[in-house]
Amino acid sequence: MKRILIALGGNALGNTPEEQLLLADKTAKALIPLVSEGNELIITHGNGPQVGMINLAFESASVPKMPFPECNALSEGYIGYHLQNALGNELKKYHLKKEVVTIITQVEVNPDDPAFFNPTKPIGSFYSEQEAKLIEKERGYLMREDSGRGYRRVIASPKPINILEAESIKTLVEAGQIVIACGGGGIPVVKKEGRFYGIDAVIDKDYASSLLAGILQADYFFILTAVDKVAINFGQEDQRNLDIINFEDAKKYLQEGHFKKGSMLPKVEAALSFLEVNPKGVAVIASLEKATEALIGEAGTRIIK
Repeated sequence: MKRILIALGGNALGNTPEEQLLLADKTAKALIPLVSEGNELIITHGNGPQVGMINLAFESASVPKMPFPECNALSEGYIGYHLQNALGNELKKYHLKKEVVTIITQVEVNPDDPAFFNPTKPIGSFYSEQEAKLIEKERGYLMREDSGRGYRRVIASPKPINILEAESIKTLVEAGQIVIACGGGGIPVVKKEGRFYGIDAVIDKDYASSLLAGILQADYFFILTAVDKVAINFGQEDQRNLDIINFEDAKKYLQEGHFKKGSMLPKVEAALSFLEVNPKGVAVIASLEKATEALIGEAGTRIIK
């Protein structure tokens, strides 16, 4: 039996509730073999399209505006429900006596994190330049052009420093439950005068997942994404896919600029952070469809200390 933390990438979830239900079923089918082998499973996931959609819905409707931390919590709840439902149905199908539970997770960040002074994380819908300027004026948002596709709202993306519900998550895992936690990187909170308060920000799912994997002393930290392997010289004639990378080589590739921000960079950084805390662990970056093969080293890229 191994303890495995699975960080689901954007390809595991859709842009609408209907798409998400279908993809949640697909995700459950891909993960059930890991459960049937007796492994402990903790699942984290992104929420970029979902939290943006929820935020936009409240701003467009004639109801009180919903603060961003609450939008984050709403997304954790309904994504968790879809994953719980899909996994629960698959568990029953294979007569596996486990339950699935979602923990609405608060993740502490430093209020002095430099990210708050340079927001870069795009959320929500795309707008024309004219629409973006109007939104900036009316709502006070910071809007930035995103990859030639239009303008989007950007907010801070600070690094996680603590997971408030970590002990509850650990207790449930040790009791044999499948736990869904740190959805969308968790709800960012800051500590002021001994109390925690939600704050407008988005924590990168991979960094929060790495922190949780380290706290739980996971044997494996899986980052499941749209590609099967990590590559250097990506997109070039001399592209090389990597089966296994040691810690020092991974750091060297980072310094050489092989991995892009918003793509493979945070995944490799998250893998290294996990290995620093748990040097006996194994970080794996692979596609969702090949999760089972990746566990035995037949797919994906392994990063080891």
